[in-house]
Amino acid sequence: MLGLLCVDVDGTLVGTENAVREDVWAALAQARARGIRIVLCSGRPAFGNALRYAQKLDPDGWHVFQNGASVVNVESGASLSEPLPPEGLDLLLTRAQETGRLLEVYTDREYGITQPGDLARRHAELLGLPYVPRSPQELTGTRVRAQWVVPLEESEAVQAEPHPGLDLHPAGSPVMPDVTFISVTRAGVSKGSAVTRVAAAYGVPLSRVMMVGDGHNDVSALQVVGHPVAMGNAEAEARAAARYHVAHVDAGGLVEAVGLALTL
Repeated sequence: MLGLLCVDVDGTLVGTENAVREDVWAALAQARARGIRIVLCSGRPAFGNALRYAQKLDPDGWHVFQNGASVVNVESGASLSEPLPPEGLDLLLTRAQETGRLLEVYTDREYGITQPGDLARRHAELLGLPYVPRSPQELTGTRVRAQWVVPLEESEAVQAEPHPGLDLHPAGSPVMPDVTFISVTRAGVSKGSAVTRVAAAYGVPLSRVMMVGDGHNDVSALQVVGHPVAMGNAEAEARAAARYHVAHVDAGGLVEAVGLALTL
């Protein structure tokens, strides 16, 4: 039987209305009842809506947040997270100050922003958090990830800038279609590396793991699992990395993917 079912959030679990369909919840609950561990595998942080999703999917399990930089057991609070290199974070903060772009800096449990305003407010709403601007310098925990939040037209320019010792994971959300979220982690950290760690923690071979996703930042996980699934709304890179293809997120594509998982 399939051992792990890893599920992306934006464009996979959550559709254009920033909500999860009831038939999707029911299908995922059925898979968990059949003994399959469900792993949230998101670019979002381990608080707000993403934490609530993880707790509902598998309340005592490991989940992947922040594109693999934050790997947390949502019951015990145990962490397998990967810190940002300090010199990389300093470079990002300096560049944010020089350009006026919005940079978010995250620990496992909180985040700060460099540029209060409409983009930051809208993103807080998407995350299911109150909009309370806080600077990155006020954070007390280990910084595990940063994220550029930029208009679509600025995305290519930001990604073309040097980010030494860091990896970029661009992604979008159907809830904010005019924005690109460019997650920044320590080099070598990705959803793929995190899924590998979680599978090892559960003692499940990657050949018995399914990943369902739709974006560029899902590709590394799609490439390491035995059963990669792309949503109908997936970007070209995700479609190319998948073995199976299901319907659009708003048409219940994840229900279809769970049904497939139950046959493997």
